[in-house]
Amino acid sequence: MKAVKLAGLEPAAVYDYFEKICSIPHGSRNTKAISDYLVSYAKEQGIRYVQDELNNVLLFADATSGYEDHPPVILQGHMDMVCEKDPDCPIDMDTQGLDVTHDGEYVFAKGTTLGGDNGIAVAYILALMADKTIPHPPLEAIITVDEEIGMEGAAGVDLSGLKGRTLLNIDSEDEGVFTVSCAGGARGTIHFPVERRVVYGPCVRLVVEGLQGGHSGVEIHKNLANANKVMAEFLRRVQELMPICITKLQGGAKDNAIPRACQVTLVALGMQVERINGVAEKLQQEIREQFDEPEAVIRGDDVDAMGGNALTTECSAKLVQLLDAVPNGVQSWSQDIEGLVQTSLNLGVVTLDEELTLTFAVRSSVNEEKRALLRQLEGLAEEFGGSYSEMGDYPAWEYKKDSHLRDTMLRIFREKYDREPQVVAIHAGLECGLLSDKLPGLDCVSIGPNMKDIHTSREKLEIASTRRTWEFILEILKNL
Repeated sequence: MKAVKLAGLEPAAVYDYFEKICSIPHGSRNTKAISDYLVSYAKEQGIRYVQDELNNVLLFADATSGYEDHPPVILQGHMDMVCEKDPDCPIDMDTQGLDVTHDGEYVFAKGTTLGGDNGIAVAYILALMADKTIPHPPLEAIITVDEEIGMEGAAGVDLSGLKGRTLLNIDSEDEGVFTVSCAGGARGTIHFPVERRVVYGPCVRLVVEGLQGGHSGVEIHKNLANANKVMAEFLRRVQELMPICITKLQGGAKDNAIPRACQVTLVALGMQVERINGVAEKLQQEIREQFDEPEAVIRGDDVDAMGGNALTTECSAKLVQLLDAVPNGVQSWSQDIEGLVQTSLNLGVVTLDEELTLTFAVRSSVNEEKRALLRQLEGLAEEFGGSYSEMGDYPAWEYKKDSHLRDTMLRIFREKYDREPQVVAIHAGLECGLLSDKLPGLDCVSIGPNMKDIHTSREKLEIASTRRTWEFILEILKNL
């Protein structure tokens, strides 16, 4: 299929393939059709391919003339997209393609996400491998599934057949920014057994709300308060005034989001709401002054109840001690990249039911530091008589001090654009971490054209940047 709505845009071959990709539904967990299209493409082009049971596709293209003896270069992106749309959009993104168009400056889809993240990477790869006149070494492409919901394709793909150890990931959204490292992570949960009994007395609800929240990776270094840790301090101060028996506790919604709110209901023996709100008022003032939280609200509310099935005073006290003891936030900074958080954790979700659970998102760009922090959580669980569980472990993409790929890209970028690119690391996960773990010694950099508002129906792909990034990729391959 030739581009119809994107006809006239350059590079023409890239937009031909991108429009075809947009015509095929390819949301996460709905990748069979797009995976089969990639296989059909490979057969048409006479390119060797592997399609696995997850729908990941590997493509292998021979070197062009004069590059036969050069080492292979790996190109990488993911085929799935985030499917979001406007409330009045009639498109069924599970079964229908996108209504893609452009305004001369940006490509976008009417009423839906565009899937430039990461369809443009796939389009670049297909255009490269189809054109036998472009100078390049042997090419190996890794096109994964379900990146947007946890990098599941990258976790499951078998890369034992790949020979390349130089990888260009095309899954970034800012031209002129070279990403060279990312954090690994895991979800750790402390399970704390609780003891309940019927307790009579006036009830009060402690409330922490109005906090800004944020991403537990890329925003963990900002001066944002964690509602669960603020509640720990609130409880500690109330407990200094009177014995308490906690009945309910809920804070945060996701482990990878800095929690904005937390509530605790308790029986306060000898309670005086005025005294509790005196504590709340002072703490609220402190939080607003210490953090970038001008709308923070901390208060105590009367509850129309007399007692309930509550934790004992001893168990409540131990719960407060545990909440107060667990670490949170930035733990160390990178010595290689200025301003980069190296290791952090976020107490994202606290829930009290049959047991107390504290769930953390742990991240580090140094794998051993991540393991040490997870062991610290496990040790705290044991110290307080609880247990510990872990899931979703993925490796860091550690910064490579000596990188032929990065040095080559820096030289080319300076020559072409007469300016310095940004070399950055991010405190969040990328597929490069998983791929580096599977391909020891991998030299990897992530780039991409300018995109705006990804994962929303306002998503846009800049046309001029797409062309420049294509030309930059061609120059990189020519020099490797």
